[in-house]
Amino acid sequence: MLALRKATAAFGADLVHVDAPPGPGAGRVTIAVAAAGICGSDIHAFEWTPGYGFMSPFMPVTLGHEFAGTVRAVGDGVTALAVGDRVTCWPTVPCGACSACAADRPQDCQSRRIVGLHADGAFAEQVVVPAANCRRLPDDMPLAIAALAEPLAVAVNAVDVAEVGSGDRVAVLGPGPIGLCIAFVAQLRGAVVLLAGLDDAARLDVARRIGIGETADLTSGSLEAAIRNALGGEADRVIEATGSARSVVEGLAALRSGGVLVVAGIHSGSLDLDLTSFVRSKKQLRAAHDTTARAFDEAIRLLAAHAGTLDALITHRRPLAEAQAGFDLARSRQAMKVLLLPEAAETRGGER
Repeated sequence: MLALRKATAAFGADLVHVDAPPGPGAGRVTIAVAAAGICGSDIHAFEWTPGYGFMSPFMPVTLGHEFAGTVRAVGDGVTALAVGDRVTCWPTVPCGACSACAADRPQDCQSRRIVGLHADGAFAEQVVVPAANCRRLPDDMPLAIAALAEPLAVAVNAVDVAEVGSGDRVAVLGPGPIGLCIAFVAQLRGAVVLLAGLDDAARLDVARRIGIGETADLTSGSLEAAIRNALGGEADRVIEATGSARSVVEGLAALRSGGVLVVAGIHSGSLDLDLTSFVRSKKQLRAAHDTTARAFDEAIRLLAAHAGTLDALITHRRPLAEAQAGFDLARSRQAMKVLLLPEAAETRGGER
């Protein structure tokens, strides 16, 4: 079968033919992949940016962790899923033995493994994953839409960590797929939201099309001014999804005393923080990474309720055979979400 593999600790990935995986072991299922999204983490792995060296012992590894498909085979002991079930997958696989796992906090397991980063993922025709990580999908949910469940779940978790409530003034920094989903979820919860980007006209246009009320491109102005103009004062919450440490500094400056800033981006650099000013302003700095079981289930419910709106996030669909071109699109920032479609029957749609 065709698969996109990360084989070396260097820029790029290889589209290769590999053997189909063997039958699933106990507690596992084989999924025929219908659609898999290119994530920012996939781009970091592809570019081999700092912070992804943890992958080296597991290479070569098939990339891809945002996906949906159909169960093709089930291993011994699997009773909750059957062949033909339509599913998506939470790609975080906990160790099951640590204190976090014992406390039912798998997202905090420090020995967790991620499908598509530590173990073979979904940029392939088939993938084998733990059955416990799969979520059955509503019958009427298109599998391409269901491939958005994981990034939407990450966004739900970031909004949870920020404790966004009705009436809060929320600035979201970075209009990529995660940032746009964060803005969408925060707005659904009753917040007044500004989504800000930098030279991001194409992505901000997508944000407006899905109903984000206020957007700003900071190429011609400051974040503080944009927040004042859009929100009528300082932000109660700032959620960063840019991967730029400068955005964290600017976000803190635009945050009210006692407000909360959540860092959700993956950063290759460090943060220089004036701690005296930070302490005196009583601002809160938090981190959001991965998601939770509750947030993942909420993401599926949101997709079911808003599929017609969130479909606009999928700006490009490409056959898996064109994975390199798909990554070029995703890296260009002219796309929002690029889906790779492994199965021949799914590859005729082209660009939407």
